[in-house]
Amino acid sequence: MTAMDEGAAPTLHDVAREAGVSVATASRALNGSSRNVRAENADRVRAAADRLGYEPHLSAQAIAKGSTRTVALVVRDVADPYFSSIAAGVAQAAEEAGLIVTMAVAGGSPERELAIVRTLRGQRPRVIIVTGSRIDGAGTRDALVEELAAYRTAGGRVVLISQRDLPFGTVTIDNHGGSAALARALLGAGYRRFAVLHAPAALRTSRDRHAGFLSGLGGAGSALAVETGFTRAGGYEAARRLLERGLSDVEAVFAVNDVMAIGAMTAFREAGVLPGRDIGVAGFDDIASTVDVVPALTSVAVPLREAGASAMRLALSGDGDGDTDAETRLPVSVVLRESTPGRR
Repeated sequence: MTAMDEGAAPTLHDVAREAGVSVATASRALNGSSRNVRAENADRVRAAADRLGYEPHLSAQAIAKGSTRTVALVVRDVADPYFSSIAAGVAQAAEEAGLIVTMAVAGGSPERELAIVRTLRGQRPRVIIVTGSRIDGAGTRDALVEELAAYRTAGGRVVLISQRDLPFGTVTIDNHGGSAALARALLGAGYRRFAVLHAPAALRTSRDRHAGFLSGLGGAGSALAVETGFTRAGGYEAARRLLERGLSDVEAVFAVNDVMAIGAMTAFREAGVLPGRDIGVAGFDDIASTVDVVPALTSVAVPLREAGASAMRLALSGDGDGDTDAETRLPVSVVLRESTPGRR
């Protein structure tokens, strides 16, 4: 029997470790789901739970009976059009299912995200949808899996809109492929010398988009890397730094999201450098304001409302209950606009 602190209540993680299986497998076995759980593993999990005296979070059992009518959506930043568009898709699909959406803002903090999920378990929503990039090395991954798995064991549904990382149903976006396609399109428009405005590498969305752009260049162009915040202010600050060093070797800027690109465009205009004439600018996500800025911003279009609606459908379909094979992949497409006119 695995050693535990005397007097400490056993957790789902303890049961999984005792049985020699993953937390997700232990959760499915205790929830009565036979899908993707071999009979011998299910027997080992139940035996381990008995030995340890493990009890599920009984206050959340009402979730399994479908008595709650709420969907809890956890977002990084409610002011970011990326997340507000996703929220609109979740709300539309939830309304069609007769459910009500509540929203909590994690502010880009893994610790805050974990605290929110812990609180939500006590509120017993029917579904928890967690959006936002995974952050490597945050130290909260195992605890977050534990909380979400325990919630799912009690009958709740979990879906993520993010990278494929946690063992739950996930709606994924082709960040790498979209950025690679954008790089190829800009090469086709005659650009060869780029600056890439990106967030720290621990933020996986930024890292995937940066890597995809470099892959798409394939040695046909150069790319100066400029690390900054994953926000409009971050894009503005990075562009100011570029202006200070000089733009003689930069023909176009790729910012790994649209709000960063819009911030960069503001900084360039303030310095008398006109986007679309003196320098090309491109972003990623194709939020609504990309067509409102001047010039209209080249971007990689992500079906953000559909991402939210897909997450809701995945949760309600029965395929979003934590099985590792539950995934919906959304396509992306490059949209060239006036911010990156052809150089030929």
